[in-house]
Amino acid sequence: MNKRPLRGLLAAALAVLALPLMLRALAQDPAKGDEWETTTQMSMEGVPMRMPLQTRKFCAARDSTEPPAAAGAPENCTSSSYEQVDNKVTWSVMCTDPDMTGVGEIVYGDTDTYIGSIKFMSADGNMTIMLTGHKTGNECDNPQ
Repeated sequence: MNKRPLRGLLAAALAVLALPLMLRALAQDPAKGDEWETTTQMSMEGVPMRMPLQTRKFCAARDSTEPPAAAGAPENCTSSSYEQVDNKVTWSVMCTDPDMTGVGEIVYGDTDTYIGSIKFMSADGNMTIMLTGHKTGNECDNPQ
């Protein structure tokens, strides 16, 4: 007896049995999050002019333990040492290219707004980024 047709039938049967599971997985909604709008403004010590305000939106996970400001950090920066006391969150930041370290702090006005700053130190000078943020009230897909 030729085993090749039997293997083909077995593979087809397994595919048919697995089809409902695959369809269910595809039909499930992607993860949902909350859309935040953040505004940042950078200033450097010794430079009287501030940079223009930068506003952007991003999708944050509802169960995120990171403050929204840290979630939007550049890829060359790593945030750590998160600490929350009441409505105040602090953390440390380390960046490469350029090399700099910093500390961040935000204070939540409620669970939907915050204000704060990130203060960076580097060999090229010190810089402060002022932060404000609020939830837009929109749900979003694929939170970061």
